[in-house]
Amino acid sequence: MLRTLRITLAALCFILLTLLFLDFTGTLHGWFGWMAKIQFMPALLAVNVGIIVGLLALTLLFGRVYCSVICPLGVFQDVISWFASKRKKNRFAYSPALAWLRYTVLAVYAAAIALGISSFVALLDPYGAYGRIASSFLAPVYQWSNNLLAYLSERMGNYAFYPVEVTGTGLIVIAIAAITLVAVVLLAWRGGRTYCNTICPVGTLLGFVSRFSIFKPLIDIEKCNGCKLCSRNCKASCINADEHRIDYSRCVACMDCIGKCKQGAIKFKPCLFTQAVKPSEVETADSKGVNRRGFVSIATGLALAGAAKAQQQLQGDGGLADIIDKEAPERKTPVAPPGSISTRNMTKHCTGCQLCVAVCDNHVLRAAGGLLTLMQPVMSYEAGYCRPECVKCSTVCPTGAIKPLTTADKSATKIGTAKWSKELCTVNVDKQPCDNCARHCPTQAITMIANPEAPAQATPQPGAFFGRRPKPLLIPMIDEEKCIGCGACEHLCPARPLSAIVVEGILMHRTV
Repeated sequence: MLRTLRITLAALCFILLTLLFLDFTGTLHGWFGWMAKIQFMPALLAVNVGIIVGLLALTLLFGRVYCSVICPLGVFQDVISWFASKRKKNRFAYSPALAWLRYTVLAVYAAAIALGISSFVALLDPYGAYGRIASSFLAPVYQWSNNLLAYLSERMGNYAFYPVEVTGTGLIVIAIAAITLVAVVLLAWRGGRTYCNTICPVGTLLGFVSRFSIFKPLIDIEKCNGCKLCSRNCKASCINADEHRIDYSRCVACMDCIGKCKQGAIKFKPCLFTQAVKPSEVETADSKGVNRRGFVSIATGLALAGAAKAQQQLQGDGGLADIIDKEAPERKTPVAPPGSISTRNMTKHCTGCQLCVAVCDNHVLRAAGGLLTLMQPVMSYEAGYCRPECVKCSTVCPTGAIKPLTTADKSATKIGTAKWSKELCTVNVDKQPCDNCARHCPTQAITMIANPEAPAQATPQPGAFFGRRPKPLLIPMIDEEKCIGCGACEHLCPARPLSAIVVEGILMHRTV
């Protein structure tokens, strides 16, 4: 019964979380966006004390049910392990915990949060890791399927579906997601929850708390016949059947052992301090030799550190330039999305889960490739620009890296400043009129003025078109106080391969 309940809840959470990364309409986020916010690391980085306390209380009560029900990467490993069990049953065996590796990774992870090394933090966050896998490999398939359905529906006269641009998340994110996927699949196929119990810092932290959980699976040695089915089906490899012991710091409360025991020797019931077999022994296998006080300091440091601190090229709308793909310019300062407040705030809180990238209708968000900002979202205007009326990214971010914004607030939030390059402008290069940037600027920060460097207009010759003097070529003038950095001018500039207007980011956003 408990195992069936756990599998049902885990499947529901896993499916809904996966759909959050696939839903390009943003509809599901209105209903189930809270599921991203109850993930442990996003809650920690957002300093959401209520959720953190709730998850720790849940672990103290029932053990690591977070890892087996709520965490999408944990459930994904269970899915892989289930397929592997079809090939070979009873394939697990007890193995001692690698305590030194677990706590070393946790200590380094806490230090990375304290020092603001967000790339390392994002790399090991289980929620962010699964988000990158879903966004890189599942989202394009989902979008292609939607486009096929839209095509077939249109053929039948039904326009309920519409095609969307299929965009990727960037080569760097795809490469990291691929490496993570291969590593997790291999470890889960061979050893079940190896990743959770050796590398994952969230699993290590919750594992320490779960040692003192109230409800635990307990072995009744009077009923046990020594068949070892429990140990051979434990994907956490934490049941020592010979000594009738369970390492509760690695147990993920999956209830598989209870379902496999034909003697009814394992029960999930309250037990405050002891194992069922040897009341005098309180410490579990992986905690021997580990300084508990030192671990508490590491866990406290992790919590304090958290509290303290797509790429599809589109064409422009033409002009007179050759229609070729645009190239991303080298910006002195990356442009952080509205609501992120500053690049510093983004670096402190972002886990690189790509949820904001997944819901960006205009495909203006992409993952950064810099060492210190690896996998964080930045604005890139080759495929689109940031429309003032869209606030989806701010509503779905679970970590507080992008704060919630209203459309009014966003329209007045300055994230960058447009800079004009006369050497690249169509007016100067092709000697043809163009005012795309001014026509599409939503804040009217660009006006067209006479080019002071243009030669004086000659008197029209006889026979000229109605004797009219040709219109002077106008160039854009940017009012930097009105410009909010939305990128409409850069995206719609007909100059190729680089736009004649480029948005430079600012370190601290402000209201205009």
